[in-house]
Amino acid sequence: MRGLFGLVGLVLVLAVVAVLAKKQLSAVGEIKVPQAAGVVAGDGVPVADPNASVKDQSQQIQRQVKQSVEAAMQQARPMPEDK
Repeated sequence: MRGLFGLVGLVLVLAVVAVLAKKQLSAVGEIKVPQAAGVVAGDGVPVADPNASVKDQSQQIQRQVKQSVEAAMQQARPMPEDK
């Protein structure tokens, strides 16, 4: 009898977890990513075209990183003042 109650309790717990997991997964599916308005996001970070393929997005991000690194390398290094 004790084992039967344990089994019924386990089945009830699994049913509750399954219902909560289903609700959580359906809520995650409803989240929509906002479309990028331009090439640069509000915080200055370049964004990829959301309509492009994954390969195109990857290449675009690589180009943007390369351009950022090259621009940083072109800036003159601040020289310390000798005292």
